[in-house]
Amino acid sequence: MWFLFALASAIFAALTSVLAKMGIEGINSDLATAIRTSVVLVMAWGIVFIINAQSSISSLDKKSWIFLILSGLCTGASWLFYYKSIQIGQVSKVVAIDKLSIIITIIFSVVLLNEKFSIKSILGAILIVFGSLFMVL
Repeated sequence: MWFLFALASAIFAALTSVLAKMGIEGINSDLATAIRTSVVLVMAWGIVFIINAQSSISSLDKKSWIFLILSGLCTGASWLFYYKSIQIGQVSKVVAIDKLSIIITIIFSVVLLNEKFSIKSILGAILIVFGSLFMVL
């Protein structure tokens, strides 16, 4: 089931990039990011209330709050940089560079989460790097 969710995520992420490029023309990229973020905020809280998950907010511990806030700050920074880059660059090239986050994520998951890094992972990472650079150059 995780694969279907991940595939849906990839499809919506692709649509996000193309629709954002279409909508960002002629406006400030930070304003565009704020509008997008507001929509995401309303949508996320709407889902929380629809599935009645808001009651578990009181059970979050300090560690969860800290890491969720840090994750949110990183998301915000990522979106601000992403929107600025798609505003001034080609979406296909920006996305190729953005997908190098996969490599960085693999490194962080090994170092911070002690996840296993296999030969298959190394080969895949190398292909991603070369594929991203090939698309950009």
